Amino acid sequence: MTDLGHGTRGTSRRTAARFATLAFLMTLTLGSGAQTSELPGQAGVAAGAAAATAVAPRTPAGPPLPADFDVARFESMAQQLVADQTVPGLALAIVHNGRVLSARGYGITDVRAAEPVDAHTVFRLASLSKGFAGTMAGLLVHDGALRWDSRVSQYLPDFTLRDPAAAQQLTVADVLSHRVGLSRNAYDRDLESYVDYRTLTRKLANAPLQCQPGTCYSYQNVAFSLIGDIVFGATGTFYADAVQRRLLKPLGMNDASLGLAGIQSSARWAKPHVRGRGGWVSTTPKPTYYEVAPAAGVNASASDMAQWLLAQTGHRPDVLPAPLLATLHRPLVDTPSETHASAWRRARLSSAGYGLGWRVYDYAGHEVVFHGGAVQGYRGVIAMIPGRNLGIAMMWNGESSLPSGMLPTMLDRALGLPDQRWMKFEFDEPTLYADSDAGAQPGTVGGGGSKAAAAPH
Repeated sequence: MTDLGHGTRGTSRRTAARFATLAFLMTLTLGSGAQTSELPGQAGVAAGAAAATAVAPRTPAGPPLPADFDVARFESMAQQLVADQTVPGLALAIVHNGRVLSARGYGITDVRAAEPVDAHTVFRLASLSKGFAGTMAGLLVHDGALRWDSRVSQYLPDFTLRDPAAAQQLTVADVLSHRVGLSRNAYDRDLESYVDYRTLTRKLANAPLQCQPGTCYSYQNVAFSLIGDIVFGATGTFYADAVQRRLLKPLGMNDASLGLAGIQSSARWAKPHVRGRGGWVSTTPKPTYYEVAPAAGVNASASDMAQWLLAQTGHRPDVLPAPLLATLHRPLVDTPSETHASAWRRARLSSAGYGLGWRVYDYAGHEVVFHGGAVQGYRGVIAMIPGRNLGIAMMWNGESSLPSGMLPTMLDRALGLPDQRWMKFEFDEPTLYADSDAGAQPGTVGGGGSKAAAAPH
């Protein structure tokens, strides 16, 4: 086995932690998989997804939102952002206690051929797609077709890493929680240079390992997308088809799609915009990150995202059983760098972790399930407060981080926290395509930064 530079004692501790995590996941799997155990108020539930369709209870209602959680005010803020040309167009969805409070569009789809953005205008989701990948895998675990501790090599026998023994250890849960062991954003630069996904997965065999699989966090797009190959290996169904059949269609996400052809065939879609000397310039969607569909391949509208939020907050148990959601949203690895990645994170977060396609924050003492996304010309955020049964999603078609200040503004209102003027900050958000972690160093396998992301291609 390759020496990764860690002492025996440290390795033992990480190995123990890894087994503890897998044990926990297996406990939850038994509550959400083919051997589904009885849930509160769900006596006699049979195993499998069909049983959830019949009798699974909805998530209990959260407390009423504070009086100053003013949806009309948030909608006015969104309108002001596009009126001020902060971004060309924006979509906003807010749900609470199983009700859609808002699902609207603002601004225009394209500065060259302006059409209004409405509730059904499709945006590129970038790394908000990762939540779909984790959920898709979770449904297969629920079906009994897959296990969180299934080895990747079981479905991809030719897959290898620089340390072949490490490749044999890699699990489904490791892939979805960015614990592959590679350096940050491995081969993203190559992906942005139009190297195809299959070539990049083979190149992973030569990538430096920072740790053994399952023992450290390092954000990935190429390696994360191995989950698509695993879905095919477990079911014989291509990943995009599986997501359409198991998630988009049953949830009524009728505008949603995967891939470049998907967004371009939409009845109305928001074109990507980059900064030019005279203001916003619309451009053609860059196809590269559609190559890694599990990491960054989904497209959706405000209407779609309202349905996605309802499902992720527990109000579509016919599609997503409650025990599965609990598993997806539980942090498996610490991500402390997230606590100082932007002004609102520095002020509000006391801890941060990553689950199965989702970030999980301690936000002023409240759990927040979150993800951000960015590809050329698009940005987006999604967040849920399970304790308040609240979900929020925003997408916009311009390379500005300013709209992201609306999210902590809404979270603060929902939690009754003191007012902060988050909108005045130009946040230092990660901007490398597909929501990479900030700070990768040039010249590394995963190196990148905001300048590379902002440049038109």
